[in-house]
Amino acid sequence: MKIGIASDHGGFELKAFLVEKLQAMGHLLEDFGAHTLDNKDDFPDYIIPLAKAVADKKLDKAIAVCGSGVGATVAANKVKGVRACLVNDHFSAHQGVEDDDMNMICLGGRTTGNSVALELAQAFLDAKFIGGERHLRRLKKISDIENS
Repeated sequence: MKIGIASDHGGFELKAFLVEKLQAMGHLLEDFGAHTLDNKDDFPDYIIPLAKAVADKKLDKAIAVCGSGVGATVAANKVKGVRACLVNDHFSAHQGVEDDDMNMICLGGRTTGNSVALELAQAFLDAKFIGGERHLRRLKKISDIENS
């Protein structure tokens, strides 16, 4: 599975932790930045290219981190085909994939501890879309709005 990851300054430390741990677990990661800590950087500069790569199917799944995770979620969901969600609990991390085909998880670098973030990321990465009729029906309704 090819995974993308990105953060601004607010998520920089958490992203570095996740990159190290996820690579050690054998995951193939593409790091979209930030590559240096700069308190003046802007999350859309990293999150939008990450989201476009997910939408273009260059990545299987993605992890976005900003200070709270809210800005990353807002930015990512502006890209057609991205289903990103701010996740703070284990159930949502896997259920969002299973039922809603979530392809990007957003985390708060200032609100989520390292161990919890790793558990959430792993639950997200391990989850598979169920693809039931009701799930497909709901996703089509969302797709129809994106295409209108």
